[in-house]
Amino acid sequence: MSDEEPEVLVVDDEARLADLFAAWIGTERPVETAYDGDEALSKMSDSVEIVLLDRRMPGLSGDEVLEALRDAGYDCRVVMVTAVDPDFDIIEMGFDDYLVKPVSKEELLTMIDQVTSRSAYESDIQEYYSLVSKKALLESEKAERELENNDEYQELIDRVDELRSEVDASVSDMQSHDDFVGAFQDLQSEN
Repeated sequence: MSDEEPEVLVVDDEARLADLFAAWIGTERPVETAYDGDEALSKMSDSVEIVLLDRRMPGLSGDEVLEALRDAGYDCRVVMVTAVDPDFDIIEMGFDDYLVKPVSKEELLTMIDQVTSRSAYESDIQEYYSLVSKKALLESEKAERELENNDEYQELIDRVDELRSEVDASVSDMQSHDDFVGAFQDLQSEN
C-alpha cells in the first residue's frame, strides 16, 4: 500500500477475495485489507470513508463489526459484501448498502462510486438546510435594508444559491444513471 491513508477498508476472512477486491479498488483509491473483525477494528481510522464488510466471519461477525463502528462514532459508509442473503434482520442494521456475492469488479466499483456520491449529496443537503435556517432566522429578525447592507448575509445568500444548484445537479446526475439508488427515487417522488 502507498503512504496515503486508506479511504476504503476491505474486511473479509477469505484472504484471496479481500486481496482481489483491494487490487480492484487500489487502482482508483487508497485501500487497506483486514481478514477478521478484530483486525478491521484495529485498522479503522477517520480517513476510512467506506468499509466493505463480510457478514459471516469467525470471531467478530460483520454484524458485530458494524455495530462497533457505529458505537465508536465512525462517520463512514458501510457496504455489506457477503454471501448471506438479506433477511428481515437487516432492517435495524446501520449499513449503507448490501451486495450479495459473487460480486464483479464493475459492481463493486459502481457501488463505491454510488455511496461516495451519496455522502457528498447528504453533506451538501445538511449544509444547505442549516444555511437556509440561518437565512430565515435573520430575515425574521432584521430589517430588509440592514440585510442588504450586510456582507456576511450576502455571502450566505450566495452560498445557499450555490448549494441549491449543486444539490439539484447531484439529483439530476443520479437520476440520469440507470442504477439510480431507489432511496433517492423514493425521496424525489415524495417531494
